[in-house]
Amino acid sequence: MGSIAKDGLNKYVLQLRQHPLRTKVITAGVLSGISDIVSQKLIGIHKIQLRRLILKVIFGAAYLGPFGHFFHIILDKIFKGKKDSKTVAKKVLIEQLTASTWNNLLFLIYYGWIVEGRPWLHVKAKVKKDYPSVQYTAWTFWPVVGWINHQYMPLHFRVVFHSLIAFCWGIFLNLRARTLALTKA
Repeated sequence: MGSIAKDGLNKYVLQLRQHPLRTKVITAGVLSGISDIVSQKLIGIHKIQLRRLILKVIFGAAYLGPFGHFFHIILDKIFKGKKDSKTVAKKVLIEQLTASTWNNLLFLIYYGWIVEGRPWLHVKAKVKKDYPSVQYTAWTFWPVVGWINHQYMPLHFRVVFHSLIAFCWGIFLNLRARTLALTKA
């Protein structure tokens, strides 16, 4: 069994090296989908909401994978691939002030408007209400992930590592949203 897993990992890494963007797109989409399935089950949805699942996969594949791919390439070009502590701190700061804020804002809008199909005015009000706490929570968690990512992960693994952590983050956000909804009811 170990050789099957090792063989699969070696094939994945080969794809990552030969077709980095495509592999990251597929990985982000698949992990977004699995995260949504787990979230749906944990919040008590008995029959998987297929439309929601597909839309979450699309968000991961069409946006998160490509955005992360190019964002990390640009950061490495700006800082010439350096990994000293000062450079990593700058990368994390830039990531938290740009990508983090943008990704969370875009996700809240996408989720409310596209996934849930709510009217724009409702989405706008919900984003205005929820975004500050979501972003604050992100700033207490993601800088550590960013540090590990920029310090220890090779460039071709950064989006994959980020996607794996985002898998857990997505479950957390869904559970948190469910808890907030239950306490208000």
